[in-house]
Amino acid sequence: MSRKSYRWFPLITAVFVTTLITSNIIAVKVAQVGGLVVPAAVILFPIAYIFGDVLTEVYGYARARQVIWIGFFCNLLAVGAIWIGGLLPAAPFWTAGPFDEPQAAQQAYQAILGFTPRLLLASFIAYLVGEFLNAFVLAKLKIKTEGRFLWLRTIASTLVGQGADSAVFLSIAFWGIFSPGDLQRAIFSQWLFKVTYEILATPLTYLVVNALKKSEGEDYYDRDTDFNPVTL
Repeated sequence: MSRKSYRWFPLITAVFVTTLITSNIIAVKVAQVGGLVVPAAVILFPIAYIFGDVLTEVYGYARARQVIWIGFFCNLLAVGAIWIGGLLPAAPFWTAGPFDEPQAAQQAYQAILGFTPRLLLASFIAYLVGEFLNAFVLAKLKIKTEGRFLWLRTIASTLVGQGADSAVFLSIAFWGIFSPGDLQRAIFSQWLFKVTYEILATPLTYLVVNALKKSEGEDYYDRDTDFNPVTL
């Protein structure tokens, strides 16, 4: 991995991590958009994949791998802080919105911010699998296409990465809770929504990628990269 200093790399990393953590917090809400039933996080989480595309396309797989792991551990820190906050005893005068008793406010906190171990496991595994597949496919296709057809690379990597993310998360989180048919429909709905999001955002991706390449003086090709995801 190049040790070159990049002007915009810290900002891209910050936006990526913020998007990831915020998505996991709002994912508790289930929304119905048209005929699709999706977690509220779908309005934001695909942005993390767009920034993942930008990282790999401009800075290369090794830098993207670094940011993926930073995001993972920052998310772990956030989850740990929320969990410990839930364990702390509520002050006798604490109220929250319409909840005029500490016990009710505590229950509301747990309902919105509380995590079950199963959902956490599903979220963490899905994130790592999806992000690394997304970065790997994009980096390999960049070499195959000799840097042409950015739209093909971003969409193809999203098809693979988001497909794996949706399948892994929903399968681990809801196996035995949803019927097989409902689980398949939920996976397909999430995957379709995220891929459509990525396609619609392609012009924005082009704009950001081209601006960053020009500003950073970088357009990395992973010809000799070690693609081991756990190599830091």
